[in-house]
Formats: sequence, structure tokens, C-alpha cells
Amino acid sequence: MSFEQEYQDVLHNIESTIVMYYREHPDLIDVEVEAALEWLIKYYNAEAQGKTSSYRQPKGHSAEVASALKVVCDWRLGREQLAATDEKGNPAQLNIESKTPSEIVACLKRIKSSIKLWTKKGGRQGYLNFVQQYIPREATKLNKDNKNLLDTLLGLFKR
Repeated sequence: MSFEQEYQDVLHNIESTIVMYYREHPDLIDVEVEAALEWLIKYYNAEAQGKTSSYRQPKGHSAEVASALKVVCDWRLGREQLAATDEKGNPAQLNIESKTPSEIVACLKRIKSSIKLWTKKGGRQGYLNFVQQYIPREATKLNKDNKNLLDTLLGLFKR
């Protein structure tokens, strides 16, 4: 089984979050996403070694992307309980298999390598334009009632 097959769900959660942010902020560029991923890689690597991360957080779009992705990564690590609702509006639990920090780092590194490849092939937004074609547009629209990133993330993960 390939890495992409084994971690398809985690990779999809991370990339859906990136695409959701890109669709709300079309001026986002690949290097800003890469900076967010690099910060998260350092953060979770430090944690895996029992250290606290002393790396300076990114600024601007990179900081916002990193913040959204940290929620997703912490959820995949089993640290966050994301409340959701089913189709009828009833509370529903999102049960997932928890991953280790090293697995999350491996997924972040895999996406980072994809960014390098697609930026080289397609320019400043090469990766973003490539990956967004695989994420349904309706899955990344912000909830009209509460324009909240977390609510939209919850909607993504129910699918």
C-alpha cells in the first residue's frame, strides 16, 4: 500500500483545509502554504522529541493557514473533539483513528513536497490550482449563518 493510500484521509483533511482557505483568499500563494507546513513540521517534530517548539510563528496568510491546519492535525492526533451535526441537525461524533505526531509530520512533508513539484510546474499558485480540482467546491463554502472556519472544517469532515 502506498503512503498516499494509507494516509488518504489525513491528506484529504489537510488539503481540503488548504483549499478552503485558498477559495476564501484567492491571493494566497504556494510559498505561504509551504511556510505554514514548515512551521507545523517543526512544531510537531519538537513535540515528538519531548521539547517545546521555539520556532517563530509565521505571519499573514501563512499564520492563518497554520492555525487552521493545527486544528485539523490536533483533531487527527485525537486531541480535539470536533462536534458536528448529521443531515437532520442532530449532534454527531466524528470518530477517527488517532495518528501519531510522526505520522502527521510525514503527511505534512508529503504535501510540502507536492507544493514544490506543482509550484515548479505551474508557478506561484501551481499547487493550489492543481489540488483544488480534487476538492468539491460545495465542500469548502463557508456556512452562511456563521462564517466560521471551524464550522466549515466540521462540514468537510462529515463527508
